[in-house]
Amino acid sequence: MPLAGTRRSPASAVGGRPVQGRRPCLRPSLPLRPPLLLPALLLLIGPLSDVCEALAKPRFTQTPTDQIGVSGGVASFVCQASGSPKPQVVWNKKGKKVNSQRIETIEYDDGAGAVLRIQPLRAPRDENIYECVAQNSQGEVASGLGLRLAALC
Repeated sequence: MPLAGTRRSPASAVGGRPVQGRRPCLRPSLPLRPPLLLPALLLLIGPLSDVCEALAKPRFTQTPTDQIGVSGGVASFVCQASGSPKPQVVWNKKGKKVNSQRIETIEYDDGAGAVLRIQPLRAPRDENIYECVAQNSQGEVASGLGLRLAALC
């Protein structure tokens, strides 16, 4: 007697005639199709989003804003970006990477965020347009800001 959900198949090789010495085999009553296997396969390997992350150009999640500082004071700007692969954030002044003992850049989030800190502020050389640039293999975005210094009376 066959198992529930199975049917007997005659043991034949050619032309529907029984072949001596072979036993009938049991087959599932419903054929296995790829669409039925796909959900089981996904359960085994996990969602495809875990296997392959979509690539995306950088976009800012936090942009710096213009500031007015005072000579001798401190100015700090924060910039952060997301993307895939994770972008790197750098600060520029006049189109070149900032480089000064008074200007400090502090990276966080594996380089996807950066703080620009200028101390002490000096007029007129620190008054300028600064630029936050986020870059990965998919592209680059930039956000500019202005720093002005006010005179103390």
